[in-house]
Amino acid sequence: MNSIKPAGLSQVSPSSALQEAKAALNNARLDQTGSSVSFSERMGGAINSVAEAQNTSIELAKAYELGLENDLSKVMISQQISSLGFQLTLNARNKVLSAYKDIMNMPV
Repeated sequence: MNSIKPAGLSQVSPSSALQEAKAALNNARLDQTGSSVSFSERMGGAINSVAEAQNTSIELAKAYELGLENDLSKVMISQQISSLGFQLTLNARNKVLSAYKDIMNMPV
């Protein structure tokens, strides 16, 4: 399963991000029709991707604070990617918990 990953230090541009998103969408469409990846594998991969984005964001912020990175826009974009990934993960968790509670409250 391919997932959208934050761009490298020198590769942050709208056109490359758009191309990467299109490729990920096409891969997701192929995954839906051609393979049988379990829900837990997809969630595990998504969580690992979010953790990787957070680690990248932390590393870029440290590099900027130490003066090793001069481009503030790269740092801010990385932090926004990390923040959006975390919010998406949190919302997915909340939906799963809500569905679990609904199922548990169903009369038998």
